[in-house]
Amino acid sequence: MSIDFDRLIARDGTASVKHDGRGSYFGTTAVTPLWVADMDFAAPPAVLDALTARAAHPVFGYSLYPDGVFDALTGWLASRHRWTVARESVLMCPGVVPTLYAAVQAFAAEGEGVIVQPPVYPPFFSAIRDTGRRVIENPLLERDGRWTIDLDHLERCAADGAKLLLLCSPHNPVGRVWSHEELDGMLGVARRHGLVVLADEIHHDLIYPGYTHIALATLAQPGDRIVTTVAPSKTFNIPGLGLSALIADDAERRAIENVFGRLHVSASNPFSVAAFEAAYRDGGPWLDALMTYLAGTRDAVMQFAAQRLPGIRAVQPEGTYLIWLDCRALGLNDRALRDFFVGGAQVGMNPGITFGTGGSGFMRLNLGSPRAVILDALGRIEQALSRR
Repeated sequence: MSIDFDRLIARDGTASVKHDGRGSYFGTTAVTPLWVADMDFAAPPAVLDALTARAAHPVFGYSLYPDGVFDALTGWLASRHRWTVARESVLMCPGVVPTLYAAVQAFAAEGEGVIVQPPVYPPFFSAIRDTGRRVIENPLLERDGRWTIDLDHLERCAADGAKLLLLCSPHNPVGRVWSHEELDGMLGVARRHGLVVLADEIHHDLIYPGYTHIALATLAQPGDRIVTTVAPSKTFNIPGLGLSALIADDAERRAIENVFGRLHVSASNPFSVAAFEAAYRDGGPWLDALMTYLAGTRDAVMQFAAQRLPGIRAVQPEGTYLIWLDCRALGLNDRALRDFFVGGAQVGMNPGITFGTGGSGFMRLNLGSPRAVILDALGRIEQALSRR
């Protein structure tokens, strides 16, 4: 499929968090926004066609989930991830972050422990703290610029009264695609301590050549308590539509469904349903083209950083469209580091410190923009470095 990912699409004035929200977040609009994890690319043609067709009908009432939604999702998981999922195992949800909050409430009582593996996506922390549960940190280990799971420490965390492990797979922000050995070792800990594992696999389709995402549930043994949450939002750049899916056995699925039920939260609207089905049914060729483009951008960033950004080391991602920049050699504290990029280079990125333990001294760069935009931002970082 021929898609022009180099096309510049103006997003100012569209109520975009990434673009229209940069003034309040960075204190200035004079930054290239490379922060919030959505992309500046048009959604797949199949999704646009489905939304246009639905908008042509003048009534937007309450929506059901037609058979096509489940068929598209389970067909995608089977063809792309070699994972056979029964329809009755699927629960439609109002998004991955609401599912994190619901899972914490479903599987841990107030005051009980939930394990996270920082540096990690900030809602992993807020889902625990906002609901009165206890954060148990199992920090990732950094070895020669590559991040791994500390299984020995995870064992101790699990023994500390933990009820639930929140797994980010592939990992945001460090870009790891976890290996079979790492996932199997983690499941072994969960079995020994009776942990529920919620696997946030929202980035599971965004995998670079040479790596393979393994759905955690495909490694399950009888008795394992695994909840997987997926969505088309990152894959097909439709996060504003909000719909996600949860896949789990009866007991775990019903526990989360009960939490949503107590809040009377509905996941459906006519447009999210139409986009969800179209994306998973017909979005494959677009995704393949996207990953080819993102791989080219990733490689360009890695080369640029290595050759022209002294003091900044880019951590090559195995998955996601995010790059973790190690800026510790610049010798700046986190406030000064943020000010350097915003004020000195006019580039808006997510500060690593917001991802928790291990994030200090890092920045997260979103690759999901036309390559010329990314290279221009890197050029301004290079110039800012030369002025230090």
